[in-house]
Amino acid sequence: MNKLGKGSTVVLGALTALTLALGALAAPAKQALTTNVAVTAGKPSELRFTLSKRTVKKGTLVFKVTNKGMLAHDFKIAGKKTKTIQKGKAATLRVTVNKAGKYKYLCTLPGHAAAGMRGVLTVK
Repeated sequence: MNKLGKGSTVVLGALTALTLALGALAAPAKQALTTNVAVTAGKPSELRFTLSKRTVKKGTLVFKVTNKGMLAHDFKIAGKKTKTIQKGKAATLRVTVNKAGKYKYLCTLPGHAAAGMRGVLTVK
């Protein structure tokens, strides 16, 4: 048998309705944006990068760098870089970018950037 009186049941119902209404009005939690960018090193030419996207939104950027060339390469952007990637291998680099702007990327192995293994990623 229920020991709550009519008044208690009405109050409990009103509190439940208020809780549901406040939950509906609350702003949804802001989710961090993650963008995946495929990077190919060494193809179509040995000392070039090909990116799947050249413009991305602010947030977490995940670069999957695949070396399809014959030489070893690495990939550096926003102060972070991959390990040296041997031919036929891949590496993942995760970078958080909170400011819009132009971010230079390059291969840091001697002579590679000077020969053309560099570019600019636009972040909006």
